[in-house]
Amino acid sequence: MRVLVTGHKGYIGTVLMPMLRQAGHEVVGLDSDLYRHCTLGYMPNHVPELIKDIRDVEPDDLAGFDAVVHLAGLSNDPLGDLNPELTYEINYKASVRLAEIAKSQRVRRFLFSSSCSTYGAGGDDFLTEEATFNPVTPYGQSKVMVEKDVAQLADESFSPTFLRNATAYGFSPRLRFDLVLNNLTAWAYTTGKVHLKSDGTAWRPIVHIEDISRAFIAILHAPIERVHNQAFNVGLTSENYLVRDIAQFVKHLVPDSEIEFADAAPTDKRNYRVNCDKIRSYVPAYQPKWIAPKGVAQIYQACKIHRIQLEAFEGPAFKRVDHIRHLLKTGRLDESLRWVQKDG
Repeated sequence: MRVLVTGHKGYIGTVLMPMLRQAGHEVVGLDSDLYRHCTLGYMPNHVPELIKDIRDVEPDDLAGFDAVVHLAGLSNDPLGDLNPELTYEINYKASVRLAEIAKSQRVRRFLFSSSCSTYGAGGDDFLTEEATFNPVTPYGQSKVMVEKDVAQLADESFSPTFLRNATAYGFSPRLRFDLVLNNLTAWAYTTGKVHLKSDGTAWRPIVHIEDISRAFIAILHAPIERVHNQAFNVGLTSENYLVRDIAQFVKHLVPDSEIEFADAAPTDKRNYRVNCDKIRSYVPAYQPKWIAPKGVAQIYQACKIHRIQLEAFEGPAFKRVDHIRHLLKTGRLDESLRWVQKDG
C-alpha cells in the first residue's frame, strides 16, 4: 500500500516507519517536526515527507494514498492540559478534518491512534472496547470526540479503525521520559531512586512502541471487513499493572536502586485496566513481543549507552510539555504552536 503517516517524526512514528517499509509499504510522512531538537541516537533512513502542521493539510496532500495512519497530535495528558483549547483544535478538529479530506480523496483506510486514556477513571475491572468512556483530561476527551465523529464517516468506500493504545514505553530516536515505565527506569539509573510521583495504586495497561507499530501493520494487512469501523485495545491483557508493580520491576532490574515516593504523593485519578483480547481474535497476525521487564531492561541499557544524566532526562528534550514550554519561551513557536519564520 501507499501509506501516509502523520506524526512520523515522533516517539512512535520513528519506530513505525522503518517497520512499515520492511513490511513492503510505500510510506510518506507528514509532521510539523516540533521535536526536531530532541533526537537521541540514530534517526531512521530518510523517507519522503511533508513538514506541515496537520491543521494545514490540503486535499492534494492526501491524493493517491491507500491508507492514512494518523499519529500526530499533542501527545499526552500534561501537554493536553497546557492549553485545552489548542488540544481541542489540534487533536480533535484537525483530526476529524483530516479524515474528511481522506474520504474526499478516496483514501480507503484511516487508522487513528487513539488511547486507553479514553477510559480515564475506569476503576479496577477489566474494560473491553464496549466499556463506557470516562476521560478525565482534555487529551483523553479529544480522543473520544475523534472516535465518535470519524465513525460517522464510515461507509463502503471509507473504513476507519481506532487503535486504543495502552500507555507506551520503549526506546525510540525521539525518546520520551514522560511515560511511566521509561520515567521510573531513568530515575533509577540517574539517581538510584525509583521515584514515584503518585502513591502507585492506579492501574495502567502498558505496551511497547514496537508492539503498537505491529498493531498498525497487522490492521493494515487485515481483511477490511474484519476491522471496518472497529475499535481495538492495543496491548496484552496480561500487561496491566499497578504503577507500584512497575516500580518493583525497575528496582529488581536496575542495580542498587530503591523505591521512594514523592512527598504527599497523591492517588492518580487516571485508573484503568483493559482487556486486549479482541485485537488478537479479530486480527490473529497481531503478535506482541514485549513485556514490562524486558522494556525496563531496554530503557536501562539505553540510559547506559547514551549516558543519560538527571538534568537531561528531567529537562525539556525528553518531556513533551517541557519542550513545548521551552520553544514558546524562546520564541521558536507562536501561541498557536506553529513555528515562527526564523525556526520554521
